[in-house]
Amino acid sequence: MQYDVIIIGAGHNGLTTAAYLARAGRRVLMLERRSIVGGCAVTEEVDAEKAPGCRVSTASYIASMLRPTIIRDLKLADYGLQMLACNPGVQAAFLEGGGDVVAWWSDTGKMRAELERIAPQDVATFFATEEELKKLASYLQPFFLESPPDLHARGFAKWREGLRLMRRFRGLSGDELAGLTRFLTGSLGEFLDQRFRSDKLKRLILSNSLYGKHGGPYQPGTAMGLLFHLLSGGDSDQQAWQGHVIGGMGAITQAMRAACEDLGVAIRTEAPVRKVNIANGVASGVTLDSGESIDARLVVSNADPKHTFLKLVDAAELDDNFRRDISNIRMNGPAGKVNFVLSQEPQVMGMPLARSKSERSLFTLVPTLEEAEANYNAARRGELPERLWVDCVLASNVDDTLAPEGRHMLTCFVQYLPYELKDSNWDAERSTLGDRVSELIAAYAPNVPAAVIARRVFAPPDLEATFGITEGNIFHGDISLEQMFFMRPLPRWSRYQTPIKGLYLCGAGTHPGGGVTGAPGYNAAHAILSR
Repeated sequence: MQYDVIIIGAGHNGLTTAAYLARAGRRVLMLERRSIVGGCAVTEEVDAEKAPGCRVSTASYIASMLRPTIIRDLKLADYGLQMLACNPGVQAAFLEGGGDVVAWWSDTGKMRAELERIAPQDVATFFATEEELKKLASYLQPFFLESPPDLHARGFAKWREGLRLMRRFRGLSGDELAGLTRFLTGSLGEFLDQRFRSDKLKRLILSNSLYGKHGGPYQPGTAMGLLFHLLSGGDSDQQAWQGHVIGGMGAITQAMRAACEDLGVAIRTEAPVRKVNIANGVASGVTLDSGESIDARLVVSNADPKHTFLKLVDAAELDDNFRRDISNIRMNGPAGKVNFVLSQEPQVMGMPLARSKSERSLFTLVPTLEEAEANYNAARRGELPERLWVDCVLASNVDDTLAPEGRHMLTCFVQYLPYELKDSNWDAERSTLGDRVSELIAAYAPNVPAAVIARRVFAPPDLEATFGITEGNIFHGDISLEQMFFMRPLPRWSRYQTPIKGLYLCGAGTHPGGGVTGAPGYNAAHAILSR
């Protein structure tokens, strides 16, 4: 055979898997349906006709948990990857009192001064809570770059798995174990209400804790986001690190592509896969939409589990119960994107004059906890919420390579949208979503509507159509506890292998989940190499 491995989908996890397999001497072919590699981590023009040369991170937009091990192993800096820490890491805007902007600084002195201004009664509790959360997050950190425990191991392997878990939690006290359980299963809203009095502080914490997740802040399991956003990232492996990528998120995957090609990986774009070829229960290659058949000893899918097993694998090759369980994975993407090209920088009311250009690059228009809960419930009913939750990044304030002088790139993540509308459809309501985002931003930055040169709206079905992610779910499946760790994507199949011999998964639908981390791809490659 010409290839040892075929990888379906050249998103960042697929590229990571390809690089590690190629480093180990495997002959790898990557097949990508789009004309560019990167999956959801790409940098593209918003509107080539109205605003040529104005680029933005189309989908994923901030680097946070990209594993330092992967950055080092693949020498991504040598291929041009440059990331700058977001400082502040989070910034929430408020309309109360004529406008206010509250920052979450990594610098303790700056953060203390901010808290003294907006939440003097919560200062001590905030820092104690942050220390507690960081310590608990550190216990979860090692699990990111290893396969989940094998629940079905037998004999010595079962003891080995138990010993591995015991080592990871060896230093965990009884109180810490209780705390970890509370954060993994409890409600974010109740946790914040019990600990803090300041509404602005609670909303600031909310703004960074539920991205792309099902469930309003008062739903069980939503406190888990507090821990996940305190995991480490960046070159220096810093906890809670978030960064702007120079050149947009596509610079990550372009660096990965260059690393792959130097390792001998063959990459084909505009090569959508129609099906995985299976002979006698063993994956033997793929067939493209064009009808071309390509053989390989192994096939690795970077597509989500539903797309892989319900579209690429013939139903006759899978047990009916397995297909039913795959069908029941909770997807139904709850988020969208709206990207803008502006002629002016948004003038956010209450933004301190002392903030530098880069410090003005983030502002989240976050609702109250109660409004966020109501928004989620409205989205569940198939309604477009009136008061949207919008996270805004003015990327061009940090990176002037994204647009020519006089143009400003604003990318907006919109939380709690229905995948399907109850009384309408997204073809009819796509512009309504864009208009509501524009109107909300205008309430905080009145100069924006007149400054809009171009706009592109991605409702959940648009994310599905553009990036091939089932139901537009950016994480390839909800990041709730029942779909994490050894439950992802299914309990018996959480270690990257599948019921089809020679077919593996490497995407965000596997442990440890979504986000531009590279961890699923890293783990899948090592699982393949250790077989």
